[in-house]
Amino acid sequence: MIHEELNEREKLILKSIIQQFILTATPVGSRFISKKYEIGFSPATIRNVMADLEESGYIDHPHTSAGRIPTDKGYRYYVDALMPQPKLNELEKKSIEDKLKNISNDPDELIKVASNILSQVTRQIACVSYPALDDAVLNKIQLIEITSKRLLVVISVTSGLIKTVTLEMDSEINSSVLESVESKLNEKLCGLTFKQIKSTFSERFKDVENDEKPIIRLFLEYANKVFSDTIKDDRIIMTGAKNILHQPEFEDPEKFESIIELIENKDVVIHILEQHKEETKDSVIVKIGKENLHEKFYEYSLVTKEYNIGEVKGILGIIGPKRMEYSKIISIVGFISETLSNFLGAQNR
Repeated sequence: MIHEELNEREKLILKSIIQQFILTATPVGSRFISKKYEIGFSPATIRNVMADLEESGYIDHPHTSAGRIPTDKGYRYYVDALMPQPKLNELEKKSIEDKLKNISNDPDELIKVASNILSQVTRQIACVSYPALDDAVLNKIQLIEITSKRLLVVISVTSGLIKTVTLEMDSEINSSVLESVESKLNEKLCGLTFKQIKSTFSERFKDVENDEKPIIRLFLEYANKVFSDTIKDDRIIMTGAKNILHQPEFEDPEKFESIIELIENKDVVIHILEQHKEETKDSVIVKIGKENLHEKFYEYSLVTKEYNIGEVKGILGIIGPKRMEYSKIISIVGFISETLSNFLGAQNR
């Protein structure tokens, strides 16, 4: 993002205000900056610079205090130009790796544990979306008769993920043809992406035996459900809600209610993550306040990065107050994303 250039004095004072506000959540005054940060300027000089920064929109002046607080624009400048270089030490990296190493070979379990680790280490709300499956390549389909009219479809993709769907038949299942239908489905569909399957299914199964038609017709009717782009109906895992409720920003009952509402409305979170998806391919993305383009997120920052399992990709990240330790959280989100991708990739090899 392009900013108007601040001079060194303005940068130093803006950085001091933001770092202090991150620590205390209380407005920062010129005299405090002069004493604590020993930046070599008098309180009067600092006040003048603060006035300029406020006029330019980098800080704000709450009416109940003589101090200043950062604005979205101020945080953005801090993240882009002023904060310390994001970096985790080797001990922190090893701790995260060890926690993921102890997990089974189940990708679903690894994703859940990654979310828990992310919320524990950052002390924020962690959100991890399951990979979108449109580009997933079908590896195998299994058909299992649950009852005389209920069929369990088990779908494995090459990344190691497994999706299950239960289908209801109008008439009783002909058990004797299940094996032949399963064989035909695998023969004609394995190696295709879910997107290709949905667009060509009817064409591939024009000619089937009469006794196979009821099951094939069921697949045709529910192709979008069976080969949907999600592994689960609940497309996202969110953990660590209690972390954010202890932050000073949420002592206000209205803000407390807003975060509860946000956590309960996972569709909004998914929508926001999807908006960020194209930007998260190669780097950690930070969206601050109104940059999130959804009113429910105006009081928060999102720090996200893409992770991958073979050919499919999901997003992980955190939701927290704008007053967060950006450098530390960016490094954690980036490292957990890369580590999760490595572990999931190793299982897939």
